[in-house]
Amino acid sequence: MTTWADFEAKAPELAALGEARFRAGGLALVGTLRANGWPRITPVEPRFVDGELQLGMMWQSLKALDLLRDPRCTVHSATSDKDGTEGDFKLYGTAEHVTDPARRERHCQVTEQEIGWRPADDEFHVFSIHVEEVAYALFGGDEDDPKIYSWRPGGDLRRLHVRS
Repeated sequence: MTTWADFEAKAPELAALGEARFRAGGLALVGTLRANGWPRITPVEPRFVDGELQLGMMWQSLKALDLLRDPRCTVHSATSDKDGTEGDFKLYGTAEHVTDPARRERHCQVTEQEIGWRPADDEFHVFSIHVEEVAYALFGGDEDDPKIYSWRPGGDLRRLHVRS
């Protein structure tokens, strides 16, 4: 399993772009698989906690139940610019349900530090996202040469060349 810290060590420039995109608006979209196999896309607030990309969720929310049943997911930067000039970061991976009290407490501390709010009790879920694949695209600069990158554990950062 590749943690965010592992990914960051192997592809630091791409990890920095991803973290910047997640922090820019404070929201990301998480794609999960519903029990009937259909996809579900919902907003989450990503947190970077001690080398992990973590997602906190309301207790027994549908997206949390999806991840408890099937940990495969995608985490996508929130995009509001149709021209792609913000950058588009996608992470494909698996979600580990965090039950360790110390890791959950660190999640609470970081959340409180970043937004001034802290979960009131133990009735919330925390998931640590393990990286399987990453992609990033930036358009709108040099239109003849968009910046499109991909990375997988065990591989090098790849730049894709796209021509119309």
